[in-house]
Amino acid sequence: MIFRRLYHDGLAQASYLIACERTRAALVVDPLRDPTPYLEAAAFEDVRLAFVAETHIHADFLSGAEVLAQTAGAELLLSAERADAQATARIRRTAATELYDGTSITMGDVRLDVRHTPGHTPEHVSILVSDLANGGIPVGLLTGDFLFVGDVGRPDLLERAVGVPDSMRDAARDLYRSLQAIRSLPEFLQLWPGHGAGSACGRSLGAVPQSTLGYELRTNWAFQIHDDAAFVDEVLRDQPDPPAYFARMKAANAGAVALIPQRKRMGDDELREAVRAGALLVDTRPATEYMSAHAASSLSIPRGRSFLHWAGAILDPTRDVVLLTEQAQRAAANSAIHDLALIGFDRVLGAISTTDLASLATDGEESVARVAASEVPLRGGGTIVDVRTEREWRDGHIPGALHVPLTQLPARLDELRGVGKILVHCQGGARSTIAASVLRAAGITDVANVDGGYPAWLREHAESPV
Repeated sequence: MIFRRLYHDGLAQASYLIACERTRAALVVDPLRDPTPYLEAAAFEDVRLAFVAETHIHADFLSGAEVLAQTAGAELLLSAERADAQATARIRRTAATELYDGTSITMGDVRLDVRHTPGHTPEHVSILVSDLANGGIPVGLLTGDFLFVGDVGRPDLLERAVGVPDSMRDAARDLYRSLQAIRSLPEFLQLWPGHGAGSACGRSLGAVPQSTLGYELRTNWAFQIHDDAAFVDEVLRDQPDPPAYFARMKAANAGAVALIPQRKRMGDDELREAVRAGALLVDTRPATEYMSAHAASSLSIPRGRSFLHWAGAILDPTRDVVLLTEQAQRAAANSAIHDLALIGFDRVLGAISTTDLASLATDGEESVARVAASEVPLRGGGTIVDVRTEREWRDGHIPGALHVPLTQLPARLDELRGVGKILVHCQGGARSTIAASVLRAAGITDVANVDGGYPAWLREHAESPV
């Protein structure tokens, strides 16, 4: 059997290619929108893509299953378990093969057995992979967003991201039953999850790329709870706010996802003119550099591991975007443009160097004021805005602060207008810089960033947190 894991660091997402060595027939599971990596992997392994499958309707990226199946002439496999009207229409429109619990597909010496594992989503399936050349012994389980290393898929997204009322507790109970159902599988079974550390599809995923069922049975918190009510309470506790783009991804993935559009490369003069005409300038430099000098109305989203997470949370997909990047990272900017297209931002016009910052700052360069943690008052003297997560807030916060998690900030701008000076902070400074840029771009300009965030304030006022 041939096994390949194709991982995207920015999305913390894993796709898989599995093939039979004898027949060279291959399956790809959970591909991203760009078919290129999977076609290249198939060519490298000298295999033919016979099947393309999804474990569920994704919320954190645009699916490439349909495009890859069409490009490669492969059979598309989609779950028909508990399919809603949109999902059913998609299966019929694409003439996809319907997957149900117990469906079995053979690729030469490799057998694929479908197991319905609802919880993260109602239609979610996992795929048990067995090696027929070695007696049909199960080798691994492609768990998608059902079971991760050290964690499980969050069951709250349909309610909190998509707006399906009163669904998350039922989904959590489904998840508990799905976990109990796989206890009977061999403990040596390898687990191949759809995400790693950093994904918003779970609460606290491990960084190890794969695990075994036996190891997870002993170490994963979800297997240590033997009461469904207690499990429901625990799995829903402290789940972070889902990024705003999740609802859009769900809706798009229930329909037809197109190839990434091919754009004509724009020159620097054209990009500068686009910014002057209203395109949003997204500054990808480190937060400290943005704080020191930036163009008015630009947004700060530092290029790093969380770039796509924050871009998806605060950018408007209907607006033209130009990236500002350091000269030495112009090649990396092309990667950023490609990655943004994976989550549906198709209106990124190009990237321009920071050497052009002065010409882009037509009203002069601006900076964000900084306030030492020791100068942050306990009461009065400005509105303190804490943009950390709910869990961080509950672990301790500045008395009198207003809690506005960064994922909620774009939707809550109106309540921050007219409140006077805003002192914004997070845990270390990266999120508060993004927040300051969102506020200033919205015309709320009397903003200062608290140096060192909450930990620095806590050191100065150890007796005061609540």
